[in-house]
Amino acid sequence: MPFYSAISEMSKFKKIVVFTGAGISAESGISTFRESGGLWEKYDINDVATPEAWARNQNLVLEFYNQRRKQVMAAQPNPAHTALVELEKKFDVQIITQNIDDLHERAGSKKVLHLHGEIRKSRSTFNPELVYDIKGWEIKAGEKCEKGSQLRPHIVWFGEMVPEMDLATEISAEADIFLIIGTSLNVYPAAGLVHSTQNDCPVYLVDPNEVNNPGISNLVFIKETAGNGVPPLVKKFLKGEFQTL
Repeated sequence: MPFYSAISEMSKFKKIVVFTGAGISAESGISTFRESGGLWEKYDINDVATPEAWARNQNLVLEFYNQRRKQVMAAQPNPAHTALVELEKKFDVQIITQNIDDLHERAGSKKVLHLHGEIRKSRSTFNPELVYDIKGWEIKAGEKCEKGSQLRPHIVWFGEMVPEMDLATEISAEADIFLIIGTSLNVYPAAGLVHSTQNDCPVYLVDPNEVNNPGISNLVFIKETAGNGVPPLVKKFLKGEFQTL
């Protein structure tokens, strides 16, 4: 499907909502959940990423996320992250991410909503509204909030509710363009956000793997990695070129 020049059309495309998954962070060297040989492969999810795991062995859970935090801090934003920052020159860009790293923020994106939490923050086990920045890479056993409870990773674990889901649904419904990057659309409820868009909203999906069309009639699939697919797409958007659907 060819691109066409549509400078006059730019006025109708004001808000771009970008939904990102593990694929965009993988190109910065952050292990994905399914990656062979990655950090996740060394652990059983049930031992490190559930409320039950926390209840059984806090030290193991803390160590797992401490190691992930070190990995995130060593990583750098890649061309896909920086390209999304360029979009803000002409569009209202809201990023919704499944990723717990801070690469979007470090690249310079101004509006980022984290569905599954943030690795570089901790929170109280007593009150989830008590959230703190982590200065280094560790949460240590015995570190407590002002209420006296052990600090835990500020992460949505398997089996927990996704507290930002309602807000993400509202944001998605406001999209003039919905751009999906680096996700298989298999992880729910987040994958269902694409169904919150308006019927006439163009949906672009950038991913190197085959992805089943989730029932979207106006889906444009770009079979590329985030680093290869996002920068040229952003350039076209900035020039007012949008793909026919």
